[in-house]
Amino acid sequence: MILGIHHATFITTDLVRSRAFYEGVLGLQADVKRPAMSFDGLWYDVGTNQQIHLMLLPDPEAGLQRPQHGGRDRHVALSVSGLAKLMSRLDAAKISYTVSQSGRRALFCRDPDQNALEFIEVAV
Repeated sequence: MILGIHHATFITTDLVRSRAFYEGVLGLQADVKRPAMSFDGLWYDVGTNQQIHLMLLPDPEAGLQRPQHGGRDRHVALSVSGLAKLMSRLDAAKISYTVSQSGRRALFCRDPDQNALEFIEVAV
């Protein structure tokens, strides 16, 4: 029986640039307790027993055209407590985003490697 999603993995070609986004813009902190692997990367805790894993590897989809709206592309949806605050952080970092076309309190953006992320506002 499936119990949940443990982690989502994204490929990055520039770990420094990705850290600036995930740590500087989104405010995540790297999990330094994770063991080293055969390639560079980072883990971020995003909830109880949930993580984002960045793997520093060549982009197997280099040159692929992604849809402008992340909701029309494969993506990971993350719960957030304050969508307005996230929008302010994205605006300050000059990162474009689109709001959910369904009318929900949600937005989509892309990380520096064009991975699509959805952020859905939930009550806490």
